[in-house]
Amino acid sequence: MKKIIILAIAIMGITNLQAQQMATPSISVEGEGTIKVVPDQVLIKVRVESEGNSAQKVKADNDAAIDKVLKYTKSMKINDKDVKTEYINLNKNYDYQTKEYKYVANQSISILLKDLSKYAEFTQGLLNAGINRIDGVTFKSNKIDELNSQARIAAIKDAKEKANEYAAAIGQSIGKAINISESGSIAPPQPIYRMEMMKASDSGSAENTIAIGEMVVKATINASFELK
Repeated sequence: MKKIIILAIAIMGITNLQAQQMATPSISVEGEGTIKVVPDQVLIKVRVESEGNSAQKVKADNDAAIDKVLKYTKSMKINDKDVKTEYINLNKNYDYQTKEYKYVANQSISILLKDLSKYAEFTQGLLNAGINRIDGVTFKSNKIDELNSQARIAAIKDAKEKANEYAAAIGQSIGKAINISESGSIAPPQPIYRMEMMKASDSGSAENTIAIGEMVVKATINASFELK
């Protein structure tokens, strides 16, 4: 009997809540916040690939090259926590032309460079140290958490402005917020390239080596407001 009474009370509560929500005129909008910033860091993914007829020799050559690369990063004052091994593999491949087996060793490392002005010098040093692959670069900002917060604030302000415009168009106004939810997660920074090139480190050189561009940090929210 008690279970029946509790269930009945719960159903009545839900019904009353739904009735209140239906009885409250509201307006729902989507807000978007976009923050642009010039990146101040770059994540460089590099790789050393070695090939030969002996697995032991190929692996040893690869390890020696990686050792030089890691020593170079230390000489450039790169923090250990900003250097990470992504993967290591050793494969045995058959060459149908020579009818022989060959071994290929790969080691991939990601390096976070926090001073973009050293990009040209640093990448050239990596090549001299022994890397033979650059798999990609990703621009970053050391203020990403702050930028995400700014994007969220801009998104809710955008939603409120839209709600006010819609309400004003029908001769009404908005009241307090009923519901606010983030639509998905904060979008990762996306570079928008523009003509701001890093110059090569050689003195007097006018060679362009990288386009920094801008990062766009974006947040999207859904919000409902009372309609008066």
